[in-house]
Amino acid sequence: MAVKLPIPGFGALDLRYLVSDYTGTLARGGKVTAATERRIVQLAQLLEIHILTADTFGTVQRELGHLPVTIRILEPDRQDVRKQGFAADIGAGRVVALGNGNNDRLLLGPVKAAGGLAIAVDNGEGCAVETLLAANIFVSGIENALDLLLEPDRLKATLRF
Repeated sequence: MAVKLPIPGFGALDLRYLVSDYTGTLARGGKVTAATERRIVQLAQLLEIHILTADTFGTVQRELGHLPVTIRILEPDRQDVRKQGFAADIGAGRVVALGNGNNDRLLLGPVKAAGGLAIAVDNGEGCAVETLLAANIFVSGIENALDLLLEPDRLKATLRF
């Protein structure tokens, strides 16, 4: 399982894991759309999917528990460091990271620096500026972000020099 993509002027991506925030990234108001669910199921054929979340609305298990993902609900303190450590432990260079909040900046930045792919997402709840600056790409809407992985020529068009 992998998403492999050579990108002229950017380098080659060899992604094995999708590591995503939940609240504001995959979910809006604590809810996930059916379109997002379909994309997650498709992506699970290509990538091992991990959801790291504070679960602000308390809905992650209900919304994603039936999907092929691993869910980790994080303690309130040092979530940014915990997300960064998780990506480092599995190999940040093989991670595509999705996030929108301040607690995602340390996930996206090191993934980007290691040669993985960092995508800042505004799914209708905003995107923290520090997280935006840590990303390779900014995308409006989670379906558009997931489609970049399902249709990798879109990534190539965005990232090539």
